[in-house]
Amino acid sequence: MLILDSMKTTIDIPDDLLADAMKFTGAKTKRDAVVKAIESFNRLQKIESLITAAGTFSDLPSNDELEAEDLAYEARMTKRWKAKA
Repeated sequence: MLILDSMKTTIDIPDDLLADAMKFTGAKTKRDAVVKAIESFNRLQKIESLITAAGTFSDLPSNDELEAEDLAYEARMTKRWKAKA
């Protein structure tokens, strides 16, 4: 865990929630438990945003188009290397 900037703050966290956070994160300190919980929350929010955005990009190629391009690229590279041999 790399924390470049930090902010000191005083907050009232219910004991049972903090105890669960420490247990589930494996954190040895309250600070680490809170940081890990916030990181996990932020990660889940980012994933949720990506899921919400899924299917909204009309100009992205389909999986079939990507696979076809990969096969075409492999064929070009095979031809190129055979020509050099």
